[in-house]
Amino acid sequence: MMPVVLDYPDRDLLMTDLAEIVAGELADAVVARGQATLAVPGGTTPGPFLEALSRADLEWSKVKVMLTDERFVPETSERSNTALLRRSLLQNAAQSAQLIPFYVAGDTPEDVLDGLARAVSDALPIDSCILGMGTDMHTASIFPGADKLDLALSPDAPVLVPMRAPGAPEPRITLPAHVLKNARNIHVLIVGEAKKSALGEAFEANSALEAPIRAIFDALSPVNVHYAA
Repeated sequence: MMPVVLDYPDRDLLMTDLAEIVAGELADAVVARGQATLAVPGGTTPGPFLEALSRADLEWSKVKVMLTDERFVPETSERSNTALLRRSLLQNAAQSAQLIPFYVAGDTPEDVLDGLARAVSDALPIDSCILGMGTDMHTASIFPGADKLDLALSPDAPVLVPMRAPGAPEPRITLPAHVLKNARNIHVLIVGEAKKSALGEAFEANSALEAPIRAIFDALSPVNVHYAA
């Protein structure tokens, strides 16, 4: 099933509307199951969405929060998605949410992966998964040409995959495709004409090896793309 593309008149409305939708999904999960799991992308684009969501009136102490992927850098690095997450989402009402880490100190991601994966496994399945997409059609850290692309796209992949990709300055840790597309609710957040054009290319691509975002399109749950120029 192809995603539904929701076209917003401006970015502010997109961010606030998506925050309201996700807050409702998390609230429903808490009522139904006593807890909720939220997965969100890094980078600067989702910042306004995360800030709006941080003010939602939720039982945040019952919400587990994880990134969809992280660069293998400490929080002191300006490239740390975890640090961005602390400054944007884990504020205001959301301060009491439980953060599931994607980084601990080590020489390589492989050195620390098992310990990190246990907490991730305990929090699955994801109730609300928000994904970004690059102009190269990657999502999370599932990049075209990456060293473990086949593994990240495999239904048998572990819940965390170490990833190295051309153009990525440091190693990454990412949720694989099967974890992302097994989320109960899936949203893709994109802004700008370049990413809208890339989304069109992804729709026409032959496989997820060429356009990794395609791996999410056949999820059992509906996939909603939220777009504003």
